[in-house]
Amino acid sequence: MSQAPLPDLPQEPLGHGLKQRHLTMLGLGGVIGAGLFVGSGAGITIAGPAIIVSYLLAGVLAMLVMRMLGEMSAAMPASGSFSVHAERALGRWAGFSAGWLYWFLLVVVLAVEATGAAKIANGWVPEIAQWAWVLIFMVVFTASNLAAVRNFGEFEFWFATLKVGAIVLFLVLSTLAIFGLLPDTDPIGLTNLSAQGGFAPHGFNGVIAGMLAVVFAFGGLEVVTIAAAESDDPARSVSRAVRSAVWRILFFYIGSMLVIVTLLPWDSMKPGESPYVAVLDSIGIPGAGQIMNIVVFVALLSALNANLYGSSRMVFSLAERGEAPKALLTVSRGGVPRRAVFASVTFGFVSVVLNLLWPDTVFLYMLNAVGAVLLFVWALIAVSQLRLRRRIEREMPDRLTLRMWCFPYLTWFALAGMAAVLVLMLFDDDARPQLLWSGGAALVVLLVAGARELRAARS
Repeated sequence: MSQAPLPDLPQEPLGHGLKQRHLTMLGLGGVIGAGLFVGSGAGITIAGPAIIVSYLLAGVLAMLVMRMLGEMSAAMPASGSFSVHAERALGRWAGFSAGWLYWFLLVVVLAVEATGAAKIANGWVPEIAQWAWVLIFMVVFTASNLAAVRNFGEFEFWFATLKVGAIVLFLVLSTLAIFGLLPDTDPIGLTNLSAQGGFAPHGFNGVIAGMLAVVFAFGGLEVVTIAAAESDDPARSVSRAVRSAVWRILFFYIGSMLVIVTLLPWDSMKPGESPYVAVLDSIGIPGAGQIMNIVVFVALLSALNANLYGSSRMVFSLAERGEAPKALLTVSRGGVPRRAVFASVTFGFVSVVLNLLWPDTVFLYMLNAVGAVLLFVWALIAVSQLRLRRRIEREMPDRLTLRMWCFPYLTWFALAGMAAVLVLMLFDDDARPQLLWSGGAALVVLLVAGARELRAARS
Protein backbone atom coordinates (compact mmCIF):
# COMPACT_ATOMS: atom_id res chain seq x y z
CA MET A 1 0.00 0.00 0.00
CA SER A 2 1.43 3.38 -0.98
CA GLN A 3 2.03 5.89 1.76
CA ALA A 4 1.31 9.59 1.41
CA PRO A 5 4.40 11.65 2.26
CA LEU A 6 4.34 13.35 5.61
CA PRO A 7 3.60 17.02 4.87
CA ASP A 8 4.88 20.25 6.28
CA LEU A 9 2.73 21.74 9.01
CA PRO A 10 -0.55 22.71 7.27
CA GLN A 11 -1.81 26.28 7.19
CA GLU A 12 -5.41 25.84 8.26
CA PRO A 13 -7.86 28.42 6.83
CA LEU A 14 -9.73 28.29 10.14
CA GLY A 15 -9.40 30.83 12.93
CA HIS A 16 -6.55 30.68 15.45
CA GLY A 17 -8.15 32.22 18.51
CA LEU A 18 -8.17 29.31 20.98
CA LYS A 19 -5.93 29.67 24.02
CA GLN A 20 -4.39 26.92 26.13
CA ARG A 21 -7.08 27.22 28.79
CA HIS A 22 -9.79 26.97 26.10
CA LEU A 23 -8.31 23.70 24.78
CA THR A 24 -8.00 22.12 28.19
CA MET A 25 -11.56 22.98 29.17
CA LEU A 26 -12.88 21.97 25.75
CA GLY A 27 -11.54 18.47 26.36
CA LEU A 28 -13.19 18.35 29.77
CA GLY A 29 -16.41 19.83 28.38
CA GLY A 30 -16.75 17.16 25.73
CA VAL A 31 -16.28 14.22 28.08
CA ILE A 32 -17.86 15.19 31.43
CA GLY A 33 -21.59 14.79 30.86
CA ALA A 34 -24.66 12.99 32.08
CA GLY A 35 -22.81 9.68 31.63
CA LEU A 36 -20.83 10.51 34.75
CA PHE A 37 -23.43 12.33 36.83
CA VAL A 38 -26.30 9.91 36.15
CA GLY A 39 -25.08 6.91 34.15
CA SER A 40 -22.42 5.97 36.70
CA GLY A 41 -25.18 4.64 38.95
CA ALA A 42 -25.79 1.75 36.53
CA GLY A 43 -22.10 0.85 36.62
CA ILE A 44 -22.11 0.77 40.44
CA THR A 45 -25.09 -1.61 40.52
CA ILE A 46 -23.20 -3.94 38.17
CA ALA A 47 -19.75 -3.91 39.76
CA GLY A 48 -20.32 -2.74 43.34
CA PRO A 49 -17.37 -0.91 44.96
CA ALA A 50 -15.16 -2.53 42.31
CA ILE A 51 -16.54 0.07 39.90
CA ILE A 52 -13.38 1.94 40.92
CA VAL A 53 -11.37 -0.78 39.15
CA SER A 54 -13.74 -0.67 36.16
CA TYR A 55 -13.21 3.06 35.76
CA LEU A 56 -9.47 2.62 36.26
CA LEU A 57 -9.24 0.01 33.50
CA ALA A 58 -11.35 2.10 31.11
CA GLY A 59 -9.41 5.23 32.05
CA VAL A 60 -6.02 3.61 31.41
CA LEU A 61 -7.22 2.53 27.96
CA ALA A 62 -8.46 6.06 27.19
CA MET A 63 -5.22 7.54 28.52
CA LEU A 64 -3.10 5.35 26.22
CA VAL A 65 -5.24 6.23 23.20
CA MET A 66 -5.00 9.94 23.97
CA ARG A 67 -1.23 9.70 24.39
CA MET A 68 -0.97 8.13 20.92
CA LEU A 69 -3.30 10.72 19.45
CA GLY A 70 -1.43 13.51 21.22
CA GLU A 71 1.88 12.30 19.76
CA MET A 72 0.56 12.39 16.20
CA SER A 73 -1.37 15.64 16.65
CA ALA A 74 1.60 17.46 18.17
CA ALA A 75 3.75 16.38 15.21
CA MET A 76 1.08 17.03 12.55
CA PRO A 77 -1.78 19.18 13.91
CA ALA A 78 -4.86 19.25 11.66
CA SER A 79 -8.54 20.04 12.10
CA GLY A 80 -9.34 16.45 11.11
CA SER A 81 -7.02 15.02 13.77
CA PHE A 82 -7.12 11.21 13.78
CA SER A 83 -8.97 11.09 10.45
CA VAL A 84 -6.03 12.87 8.81
CA HIS A 85 -3.55 10.63 10.64
CA ALA A 86 -5.39 7.50 9.53
CA GLU A 87 -5.30 8.69 5.91
CA ARG A 88 -1.56 9.36 6.08
CA ALA A 89 -0.88 6.02 7.75
CA LEU A 90 -3.28 3.63 6.04
CA GLY A 91 -4.75 5.35 2.99
CA ARG A 92 -7.79 7.38 1.98
CA TRP A 93 -10.23 4.64 2.95
CA ALA A 94 -9.09 4.83 6.59
CA GLY A 95 -9.33 8.62 6.79
CA PHE A 96 -12.76 8.56 5.16
CA SER A 97 -14.01 5.83 7.51
CA ALA A 98 -12.64 7.33 10.72
CA GLY A 99 -13.92 10.82 9.88
CA TRP A 100 -17.44 9.89 8.84
CA LEU A 101 -17.94 7.36 11.67
CA TYR A 102 -16.88 9.93 14.25
CA TRP A 103 -19.05 12.64 12.70
CA PHE A 104 -22.04 10.26 12.79
CA LEU A 105 -21.28 9.44 16.43
CA LEU A 106 -21.19 13.11 17.45
CA VAL A 107 -24.37 14.20 15.66
CA VAL A 108 -26.35 11.29 17.13
CA VAL A 109 -25.04 12.03 20.62
CA LEU A 110 -26.12 15.66 20.06
CA ALA A 111 -29.72 14.45 20.06
CA VAL A 112 -29.29 12.65 23.39
CA GLU A 113 -27.75 15.74 24.99
CA ALA A 114 -30.31 18.18 23.58
CA THR A 115 -33.25 15.97 24.56
CA GLY A 116 -31.86 15.35 28.06
CA ALA A 117 -31.36 19.08 28.68
CA ALA A 118 -34.84 19.81 27.32
CA LYS A 119 -36.43 17.34 29.74
CA ILE A 120 -34.77 19.09 32.69
CA ALA A 121 -35.74 22.55 31.44
CA ASN A 122 -39.32 21.38 30.80
CA GLY A 123 -39.49 20.26 34.43
CA TRP A 124 -38.52 23.76 35.53
CA VAL A 125 -40.75 25.61 33.04
CA PRO A 126 -43.46 23.17 31.91
CA GLU A 127 -45.26 25.94 30.01
CA ILE A 128 -42.56 25.62 27.32
CA ALA A 129 -42.86 22.29 25.51
CA GLN A 130 -39.89 19.93 25.37
CA TRP A 131 -39.53 20.31 21.61
CA ALA A 132 -39.42 24.10 22.02
CA TRP A 133 -36.57 23.80 24.51
CA VAL A 134 -34.68 21.62 22.04
CA LEU A 135 -35.19 24.27 19.38
CA ILE A 136 -33.94 27.00 21.71
CA PHE A 137 -30.81 25.04 22.62
CA MET A 138 -29.96 24.13 19.05
CA VAL A 139 -30.39 27.74 17.89
CA VAL A 140 -28.28 29.11 20.76
CA PHE A 141 -25.43 26.67 20.21
CA THR A 142 -25.51 27.03 16.47
CA ALA A 143 -25.04 30.76 17.03
CA SER A 144 -22.22 29.99 19.48
CA ASN A 145 -20.45 27.85 16.90
CA LEU A 146 -20.95 30.44 14.15
CA ALA A 147 -19.20 33.09 16.23
CA ALA A 148 -15.45 33.65 16.06
CA VAL A 149 -13.66 30.64 17.50
CA ARG A 150 -12.29 32.68 20.41
CA ASN A 151 -15.84 33.55 21.49
CA PHE A 152 -16.83 29.90 21.18
CA GLY A 153 -13.79 28.90 23.26
CA GLU A 154 -14.65 31.42 25.96
CA PHE A 155 -18.26 30.21 26.03
CA GLU A 156 -17.18 26.58 26.44
CA PHE A 157 -14.49 27.50 28.96
CA TRP A 158 -17.00 28.90 31.44
CA PHE A 159 -19.47 26.07 30.83
CA ALA A 160 -16.80 23.45 31.53
CA THR A 161 -15.48 25.45 34.49
CA LEU A 162 -18.90 25.22 36.16
CA LYS A 163 -18.87 21.42 35.76
CA VAL A 164 -15.33 21.05 37.03
CA GLY A 165 -16.09 23.34 39.97
CA ALA A 166 -19.16 21.23 40.84
CA ILE A 167 -17.11 18.02 40.82
CA VAL A 168 -14.32 19.54 42.92
CA LEU A 169 -16.86 20.82 45.46
CA PHE A 170 -18.54 17.41 45.50
CA LEU A 171 -15.20 15.68 46.16
CA VAL A 172 -14.31 18.11 48.96
CA LEU A 173 -17.69 17.78 50.72
CA SER A 174 -17.72 13.99 50.33
CA THR A 175 -14.18 13.64 51.69
CA LEU A 176 -15.06 15.79 54.71
CA ALA A 177 -18.16 13.63 55.28
CA ILE A 178 -16.11 10.42 55.12
CA PHE A 179 -13.93 11.69 57.98
CA GLY A 180 -16.90 13.10 59.92
CA LEU A 181 -15.76 16.70 59.53
CA LEU A 182 -19.13 18.07 58.42
CA PRO A 183 -21.82 19.16 60.92
CA ASP A 184 -23.98 16.26 62.19
CA THR A 185 -21.80 13.62 60.50
CA ASP A 186 -19.81 10.75 61.98
CA PRO A 187 -16.73 9.16 60.42
CA ILE A 188 -17.84 6.56 57.86
CA GLY A 189 -14.65 4.55 57.65
CA LEU A 190 -14.17 1.92 54.92
CA THR A 191 -17.06 -0.35 55.89
CA ASN A 192 -19.03 0.19 52.69
CA LEU A 193 -16.09 -0.93 50.58
CA SER A 194 -16.20 -4.43 52.02
CA ALA A 195 -19.80 -4.89 53.24
CA GLN A 196 -22.78 -6.08 51.15
CA GLY A 197 -20.89 -8.93 49.52
CA GLY A 198 -17.37 -7.53 49.57
CA PHE A 199 -15.40 -5.16 47.38
CA ALA A 200 -16.29 -7.09 44.21
CA PRO A 201 -19.66 -8.69 45.02
CA HIS A 202 -20.08 -9.98 41.47
CA GLY A 203 -16.48 -11.03 41.07
CA PHE A 204 -14.24 -10.23 38.14
CA ASN A 205 -17.19 -10.63 35.78
CA GLY A 206 -18.83 -7.69 37.52
CA VAL A 207 -15.68 -5.60 37.09
CA ILE A 208 -15.61 -6.36 33.36
CA ALA A 209 -19.35 -5.73 32.97
CA GLY A 210 -18.87 -2.43 34.79
CA MET A 211 -16.05 -1.52 32.43
CA LEU A 212 -18.30 -2.19 29.43
CA ALA A 213 -20.86 0.15 30.97
CA VAL A 214 -18.41 3.03 31.57
CA VAL A 215 -15.70 2.86 28.88
CA PHE A 216 -17.72 4.99 26.48
CA ALA A 217 -17.95 7.75 29.09
CA PHE A 218 -14.36 8.64 28.14
CA GLY A 219 -15.35 9.52 24.58
CA GLY A 220 -15.07 13.21 23.77
CA LEU A 221 -11.46 13.75 24.81
CA GLU A 222 -10.55 13.52 21.12
CA VAL A 223 -12.05 16.98 20.54
CA VAL A 224 -8.93 18.50 22.14
CA THR A 225 -6.76 17.37 19.22
CA ILE A 226 -9.34 18.58 16.69
CA ALA A 227 -9.41 22.04 18.30
CA ALA A 228 -5.62 22.32 18.55
CA ALA A 229 -5.41 23.28 14.88
CA GLU A 230 -7.21 26.53 15.76
CA SER A 231 -4.79 27.58 18.48
CA ASP A 232 -1.86 29.99 18.13
CA ASP A 233 0.74 27.24 18.64
CA PRO A 234 -0.95 23.93 17.69
CA ALA A 235 1.96 21.57 18.41
CA ARG A 236 2.68 22.94 21.88
CA SER A 237 -0.98 23.47 22.75
CA VAL A 238 -2.08 19.93 21.98
CA SER A 239 0.81 18.44 23.99
CA ARG A 240 -0.13 20.40 27.09
CA ALA A 241 -3.88 19.95 26.66
CA VAL A 242 -3.66 16.17 26.26
CA ARG A 243 -1.46 15.81 29.32
CA SER A 244 -3.64 17.91 31.60
CA ALA A 245 -7.07 16.81 30.34
CA VAL A 246 -6.42 13.07 30.65
CA TRP A 247 -5.08 13.25 34.19
CA ARG A 248 -7.89 15.53 35.33
CA ILE A 249 -10.52 13.23 33.84
CA LEU A 250 -9.02 10.21 35.60
CA PHE A 251 -8.94 12.13 38.89
CA PHE A 252 -12.54 13.34 38.59
CA TYR A 253 -13.98 9.99 37.48
CA ILE A 254 -12.09 7.65 39.80
CA GLY A 255 -12.17 10.12 42.71
CA SER A 256 -15.95 10.46 42.36
CA MET A 257 -16.50 6.71 42.33
CA LEU A 258 -14.22 6.24 45.34
CA VAL A 259 -16.08 8.70 47.57
CA ILE A 260 -19.51 7.51 46.38
CA VAL A 261 -18.97 3.82 47.20
CA THR A 262 -17.21 4.76 50.45
CA LEU A 263 -20.08 6.93 51.69
CA LEU A 264 -23.03 4.78 50.57
CA PRO A 265 -23.75 1.04 50.34
CA TRP A 266 -23.38 0.11 46.67
CA ASP A 267 -26.64 -1.85 46.67
CA SER A 268 -28.58 1.31 47.55
CA MET A 269 -27.87 2.70 44.07
CA LYS A 270 -30.58 2.58 41.42
CA PRO A 271 -29.92 2.65 37.65
CA GLY A 272 -31.14 5.90 36.12
CA GLU A 273 -30.81 7.82 39.38
CA SER A 274 -27.79 9.99 40.09
CA PRO A 275 -25.46 8.62 42.79
CA TYR A 276 -24.27 12.21 43.24
CA VAL A 277 -27.76 13.22 44.42
CA ALA A 278 -27.83 10.24 46.78
CA VAL A 279 -24.51 11.28 48.33
CA LEU A 280 -25.50 14.93 48.74
CA ASP A 281 -28.81 13.87 50.32
CA SER A 282 -26.98 11.55 52.72
CA ILE A 283 -24.67 14.30 53.99
CA GLY A 284 -27.56 16.74 54.45
CA ILE A 285 -27.05 19.17 51.58
CA PRO A 286 -30.43 20.93 51.14
CA GLY A 287 -31.93 20.82 47.66
CA ALA A 288 -29.45 18.19 46.48
CA GLY A 289 -31.73 17.01 43.69
CA GLN A 290 -32.15 20.48 42.22
CA ILE A 291 -28.45 21.26 42.60
CA MET A 292 -27.54 18.17 40.58
CA ASN A 293 -30.25 18.93 38.06
CA ILE A 294 -28.53 22.25 37.42
CA VAL A 295 -25.12 20.58 37.16
CA VAL A 296 -26.39 17.88 34.79
CA PHE A 297 -28.17 20.55 32.74
CA VAL A 298 -24.95 22.55 32.36
CA ALA A 299 -23.00 19.36 31.64
CA LEU A 300 -25.37 18.38 28.84
CA LEU A 301 -25.29 21.81 27.21
CA SER A 302 -21.51 22.00 27.50
CA ALA A 303 -21.10 18.57 25.87
CA LEU A 304 -23.62 19.56 23.16
CA ASN A 305 -21.59 22.69 22.42
CA ALA A 306 -18.28 20.81 22.29
CA ASN A 307 -19.65 18.00 20.13
CA LEU A 308 -21.22 20.39 17.65
CA TYR A 309 -17.84 22.06 17.36
CA GLY A 310 -16.04 18.73 16.89
CA SER A 311 -18.49 17.44 14.28
CA SER A 312 -18.31 20.64 12.20
CA ARG A 313 -14.49 20.62 12.16
CA MET A 314 -14.38 16.94 11.27
CA VAL A 315 -16.72 17.30 8.28
CA PHE A 316 -14.80 20.42 7.21
CA SER A 317 -11.57 18.42 7.25
CA LEU A 318 -13.22 15.68 5.21
CA ALA A 319 -14.26 18.29 2.65
CA GLU A 320 -10.68 19.64 2.55
CA ARG A 321 -9.47 16.18 1.52
CA GLY A 322 -12.22 15.59 -1.03
CA GLU A 323 -14.10 13.13 1.19
CA ALA A 324 -17.13 15.40 1.69
CA PRO A 325 -18.87 17.98 -0.56
CA LYS A 326 -16.59 20.89 -1.45
CA ALA A 327 -19.45 23.28 -0.66
CA LEU A 328 -18.65 22.73 3.03
CA LEU A 329 -15.30 24.50 2.64
CA THR A 330 -16.77 28.02 2.89
CA VAL A 331 -15.09 29.86 5.77
CA SER A 332 -16.23 33.16 7.28
CA ARG A 333 -13.95 36.16 7.80
CA GLY A 334 -13.49 35.00 11.38
CA GLY A 335 -12.26 31.60 10.20
CA VAL A 336 -15.46 29.68 11.02
CA PRO A 337 -16.60 26.89 8.62
CA ARG A 338 -20.22 28.02 8.63
CA ARG A 339 -21.60 25.52 6.15
CA ALA A 340 -19.92 22.68 8.03
CA VAL A 341 -21.60 23.94 11.21
CA PHE A 342 -24.99 24.07 9.47
CA ALA A 343 -24.51 20.58 8.02
CA SER A 344 -23.75 19.13 11.45
CA VAL A 345 -26.54 20.94 13.26
CA THR A 346 -29.04 20.00 10.53
CA PHE A 347 -28.38 16.31 11.03
CA GLY A 348 -28.46 16.98 14.77
CA PHE A 349 -31.97 18.43 14.37
CA VAL A 350 -33.02 15.32 12.43
CA SER A 351 -31.64 13.11 15.20
CA VAL A 352 -33.51 15.13 17.83
CA VAL A 353 -36.80 14.77 15.94
CA LEU A 354 -36.26 11.02 15.68
CA ASN A 355 -35.47 10.90 19.40
CA LEU A 356 -38.66 12.80 20.27
CA LEU A 357 -40.93 10.82 17.92
CA TRP A 358 -39.49 7.30 18.04
CA PRO A 359 -37.09 7.01 20.99
CA ASP A 360 -37.62 3.25 21.34
CA THR A 361 -37.44 2.30 17.66
CA VAL A 362 -35.76 4.41 14.98
CA PHE A 363 -33.58 6.48 17.30
CA LEU A 364 -32.68 3.45 19.41
CA TYR A 365 -31.31 1.77 16.29
CA MET A 366 -29.28 4.89 15.50
CA LEU A 367 -27.97 5.02 19.07
CA ASN A 368 -26.98 1.35 18.91
CA ALA A 369 -25.32 2.02 15.56
CA VAL A 370 -22.84 4.39 17.25
CA GLY A 371 -22.51 2.40 20.49
CA ALA A 372 -19.16 0.80 19.64
CA VAL A 373 -17.98 3.32 17.04
CA LEU A 374 -15.70 4.98 19.60
CA LEU A 375 -13.74 1.73 19.97
CA PHE A 376 -13.42 1.40 16.18
CA VAL A 377 -12.04 4.95 16.02
CA TRP A 378 -9.66 4.25 18.90
CA ALA A 379 -8.40 1.13 17.12
CA LEU A 380 -7.69 3.17 13.97
CA ILE A 381 -5.81 5.71 16.11
CA ALA A 382 -3.61 2.95 17.55
CA VAL A 383 -2.88 1.34 14.16
CA SER A 384 -2.14 4.76 12.67
CA GLN A 385 0.30 5.54 15.47
CA LEU A 386 2.08 2.21 14.96
CA ARG A 387 2.66 3.06 11.30
CA LEU A 388 3.40 6.78 11.63
CA ARG A 389 5.77 6.77 14.61
CA ARG A 390 8.73 5.34 12.70
CA ARG A 391 8.11 7.66 9.75
CA ILE A 392 7.96 10.71 12.02
CA GLU A 393 11.21 9.63 13.70
CA ARG A 394 12.81 9.23 10.29
CA GLU A 395 11.43 12.27 8.45
CA MET A 396 10.68 14.90 11.12
CA PRO A 397 12.18 13.85 14.50
CA ASP A 398 12.12 17.45 15.76
CA ARG A 399 8.29 17.29 15.87
CA LEU A 400 8.16 14.40 18.35
CA THR A 401 7.56 16.71 21.28
CA LEU A 402 5.12 14.28 22.90
CA ARG A 403 6.00 10.57 22.76
CA MET A 404 3.92 7.48 23.39
CA TRP A 405 5.17 5.62 26.45
CA CYS A 406 7.07 2.34 25.88
CA PHE A 407 6.45 2.35 22.13
CA PRO A 408 5.41 -0.01 20.55
CA TYR A 409 4.55 -2.26 23.49
CA LEU A 410 1.89 -0.10 25.12
CA THR A 411 0.33 0.61 21.72
CA TRP A 412 -0.05 -3.14 21.13
CA PHE A 413 -1.32 -3.50 24.71
CA ALA A 414 -4.01 -0.87 24.05
CA LEU A 415 -5.03 -2.61 20.82
CA ALA A 416 -5.33 -5.90 22.68
CA GLY A 417 -7.45 -4.16 25.31
CA MET A 418 -9.81 -2.78 22.68
CA ALA A 419 -10.10 -6.18 21.02
CA ALA A 420 -10.90 -7.73 24.40
CA VAL A 421 -13.63 -5.16 25.06
CA LEU A 422 -15.20 -5.86 21.66
CA VAL A 423 -15.16 -9.61 22.29
CA LEU A 424 -16.69 -9.11 25.74
CA MET A 425 -19.41 -6.94 24.19
CA LEU A 426 -20.25 -9.80 21.83
CA PHE A 427 -20.97 -12.07 24.77
CA ASP A 428 -22.82 -9.48 26.86
CA ASP A 429 -26.58 -9.45 26.30
CA ASP A 430 -26.90 -5.71 26.90
CA ALA A 431 -23.86 -4.68 24.83
CA ARG A 432 -24.26 -7.13 21.92
CA PRO A 433 -26.90 -5.08 20.01
CA GLN A 434 -24.61 -2.03 20.13
CA LEU A 435 -21.69 -4.02 18.76
CA LEU A 436 -23.71 -5.60 15.95
CA TRP A 437 -25.41 -2.36 14.89
CA SER A 438 -22.15 -0.41 15.14
CA GLY A 439 -20.40 -3.13 13.14
CA GLY A 440 -23.11 -2.80 10.49
CA ALA A 441 -22.67 0.99 10.33
CA ALA A 442 -18.89 0.62 10.07
CA LEU A 443 -19.30 -1.97 7.30
CA VAL A 444 -21.50 0.41 5.29
CA VAL A 445 -18.92 3.21 5.63
CA LEU A 446 -16.10 0.83 4.66
CA LEU A 447 -18.03 -0.34 1.57
CA VAL A 448 -18.55 3.27 0.50
CA ALA A 449 -14.85 3.97 1.09
CA GLY A 450 -13.90 0.90 -0.93
CA ALA A 451 -16.20 1.88 -3.79
CA ARG A 452 -14.62 5.34 -3.87
CA GLU A 453 -11.15 3.79 -4.00
CA LEU A 454 -12.14 1.56 -6.93
CA ARG A 455 -13.67 4.49 -8.82
CA ALA A 456 -10.55 6.59 -8.23
CA ALA A 457 -8.30 3.74 -9.44
CA ARG A 458 -10.29 3.40 -12.65
CA SER A 459 -10.31 7.09 -13.48
